[in-house]
Amino acid sequence: MVEPAPAKLNLALHVRRRRDDGYHELETLFAFVADGDTVTLSDGAGFGVEGPFADALAGEGDNLVTRAAAKFAEMFGTGGTGQITLTKRLPVASGLGGGSADAAATLRLLARREGVAIDDPRLFDCADALGSDVPACLYSRTAIGRGRGERLARVNGAPGTPVLLVNPGVAVSTAEVFARWDGIDRGPLGEGELLAAAKAGRNDLEPPALAVAPEIGAALALLGRQAGATLTRMSGSGATCFALFDEIAARDHAAAAVRQAQPGWWCLETVLS
Repeated sequence: MVEPAPAKLNLALHVRRRRDDGYHELETLFAFVADGDTVTLSDGAGFGVEGPFADALAGEGDNLVTRAAAKFAEMFGTGGTGQITLTKRLPVASGLGGGSADAAATLRLLARREGVAIDDPRLFDCADALGSDVPACLYSRTAIGRGRGERLARVNGAPGTPVLLVNPGVAVSTAEVFARWDGIDRGPLGEGELLAAAKAGRNDLEPPALAVAPEIGAALALLGRQAGATLTRMSGSGATCFALFDEIAARDHAAAAVRQAQPGWWCLETVLS
């Protein structure tokens, strides 16, 4: 059994306040792309990782995939999970929700095997216990996220919109970026259709992330210079940045320009799903 774990984008991310429980009150536009990691369930037992970013997780016996499997078994009273293999195609700690998407894919795989419906509230509870982005990744649908990101309201997406993802090769600590947020509430998300609301929005974590990893600024500047880019922004707490385009050809031309200018950066052409 194979389950895709599509990358998550925050088309906009507004941080409203610090909460007493240590989390932050957020409003974010979640979107997903057609590419990402893959989780495979097969006979046997254990956890393995392969793919271009496998080394970043090698030797980690405790990760979001294994925690998701354990949480599912605890919630539903199932036995062994089988052999779980993660094909890691997304950079680690990159703002694309890779770990959260992997955990969500693991929950979906086990739910399929055990005949658990995707809308079973216990499955959501598993996701919510694993991390703030895991509920959104469980459904992998365009949505507004509030609270920690777990209170979801589905919105119409823009499937097929060309996207270019760029990561300058730095891992960023989400906790450090949030700790550097200046505490100023700059207002809620706007109304309207997805792309208009995204363009009217912002990512309040960009300034603190730039302080942690100045390379993000170079990525944003390079994307912003590309012809045809309609929106350029950092996703999540970084360091991956994205540009949206109206045309596939413009996206592909931009990808070639980025690779020529920064051959060591990670770059992926994809579309919104």
